[in-house]
Amino acid sequence: AEMGRTLVELFYDVVSPYSWLGFEVLCRYKHIWNIDLRLRPAFLGGIMQATGNKPPAMLPKRGEYMLKDVKRMAKYYQVPVKISEGDFQRIFGTSTLGAMRFITAMDMIQPGYLEPLSREFWIRFWSQREDISQTENILAVARQAGLSSELSQKLLEMISSPAVKNRLKETTEEAIKYGAFGMPAVVAHFNGEPHLFFGCDRLELLGSIIGE
Repeated sequence: AEMGRTLVELFYDVVSPYSWLGFEVLCRYKHIWNIDLRLRPAFLGGIMQATGNKPPAMLPKRGEYMLKDVKRMAKYYQVPVKISEGDFQRIFGTSTLGAMRFITAMDMIQPGYLEPLSREFWIRFWSQREDISQTENILAVARQAGLSSELSQKLLEMISSPAVKNRLKETTEEAIKYGAFGMPAVVAHFNGEPHLFFGCDRLELLGSIIGE
């Protein structure tokens, strides 16, 4: 982090609608707050497995609440998340491992593209309800984010490399070390200590702790 700026890390997976909300809010605040936002693509499946957590929708009452909650937050933050009951099956039936490896590969070679690329994955999955585990959809997302076809091909080839697989695994393990049990996990490094915030509705609290 630059002198005097607070490093804020956002651990996210594009399968998570709350991660999209947290991502958009932090992307707005980084222009207003004295923070360095570091986007950390990680794998939600790995975090759930390691911590014994279960998707909220597995508890019917919690699933019901989540539908209303995501809709309210989407409206409040003006983020085009579309959610309905059928989405829970869709989430369980889609692996975002390929997408998150693609994003991780981008982080390794051109991190400047991380924000638009991640946003397009969320739009495709949560606004357009497309299956982002399919290669042609991954390439369509990359095109939409402004990547050249050469760069997209390079990233596709990198998906299966040990370097990318290990990087995603390490980032996921790092989130767990900070205490993450779900996503988004936001870690603010303040006064020499990491402060973990879970979810997208604790950002005012984050602000108050770092003096914003």
